[in-house]
Amino acid sequence: MAFALLLGATFRYRRRNISRLTLIISWALGTAIILLAIAPGLFNPFLRLFNFREGSGQRLIGVLLFAVLLIFVLLSNAMSRTDEAIRSIRVLVEALALQAFDRSQLESLPPGPRILVVMPAYNEEDNVGAVVHAMPEDLDGYPVVPLVIDDASEDATSAVARDAGALVARLPIRRGGGLALRVGYELALRLDAAIVVTMDSDGQHVPEEMSLLVKPILEDQADMVNGSRVLGEFERESLIRHIGVHFFSWLVTLLTGSRVTDVSNGYRATRVDILRRLVLDQDQFWTSELLIEGMRHRLRIREVPITVRARASGASKKPKSAKYAWKFTKAIVQTWLR
Repeated sequence: MAFALLLGATFRYRRRNISRLTLIISWALGTAIILLAIAPGLFNPFLRLFNFREGSGQRLIGVLLFAVLLIFVLLSNAMSRTDEAIRSIRVLVEALALQAFDRSQLESLPPGPRILVVMPAYNEEDNVGAVVHAMPEDLDGYPVVPLVIDDASEDATSAVARDAGALVARLPIRRGGGLALRVGYELALRLDAAIVVTMDSDGQHVPEEMSLLVKPILEDQADMVNGSRVLGEFERESLIRHIGVHFFSWLVTLLTGSRVTDVSNGYRATRVDILRRLVLDQDQFWTSELLIEGMRHRLRIREVPITVRARASGASKKPKSAKYAWKFTKAIVQTWLR
C-alpha cells in the first residue's frame, strides 16, 4: 500500500494533477508507513513521549491514534480547499453572468421603481413564454418586469423568454436555481427595483396571484411574503412530496421557533433594500435558505395562500425523492448552523 501511494503520487504529480506540497506529504506518509513496517523500533522514542510503552499493544494503539489524527487534519484541509474552490466557481459564474447581461434590454423599461419578477429556468422553452405572457403589466402603479435567469439551458429557453417580453440573463454553466436567484437579486439591486418576486418558470405558480405577495410589502406590513400551498390549494404530485412539504416546514419551524407552513415553495416577494443583508450560499435548494436567513435577521415575514399547479409540460428537474430529501435537509441544517 505504501509503495502504491508513492508511485501513485509521483505519477499524478508528473501529470500535474497534484501540487508539489501534496507530493511531499504523500511521500512522507508512504516513507513513514514503510519504516513502521520494517523497523517499528525507530518510532519508540516518539511514542514514549506520549507514554505509549512497549507491550500490551500500547504502541499499536498509539500509531492508530496518530494515524486517525493525521487523517482528520488532512480531511479538514481537503474540505477547506474544496469549499474555497466551490466559492471561487460560484463567484466567477455570477460575475460572468452579470458581465454578459445585455443592458440594451433595459432601454424599453419605464423609469422609476419597479417590481422585478425573477424566474430561474432550465430547459423550459415549452412553458416560460406562457408564464411571462400571463403576468400583470403593473401592480399598484409599479411596472412588473419579468427577468428570466437561464441556467445554461440546452434548448431555446432564452429566445422564447426574450420574444415573450422578458429580460434575460444567462449563466455560462448550469449551477442551479440558487445561483440563478442570486444573479437575479443582484440585477434587482442594479435596476432600481422596489420589490423582487421569485417564481417558477414551469407554470406551477399563478402569475395572477402575484398581488397577494406584493400587497403586504407595499402596505409596509412585511419585508418578505412567502406563498403557501398548504394555506391555499395545490395539485399533489405524489404522496412522498406531499409528506415532504409538511416535514421540511416542521423542521424549519422546530429549528427557528417561527412557524412556517411551506418552506419548499419558491413563490415569494421580498423588499429589495434588505437583500444585501442576507447571506445566500446555496446553489440549489435555496427556498429554505432564504426564509431562514430572513428569520435570522428578524425580518417581518408573512405567509399568504397561493395555488400551486402541476407543471404545464415537460419533466421535473428535481432529483429523485430520497436524494431530494437528503439535500434539502442538508441545506436547511447548513443554513441554520451558520
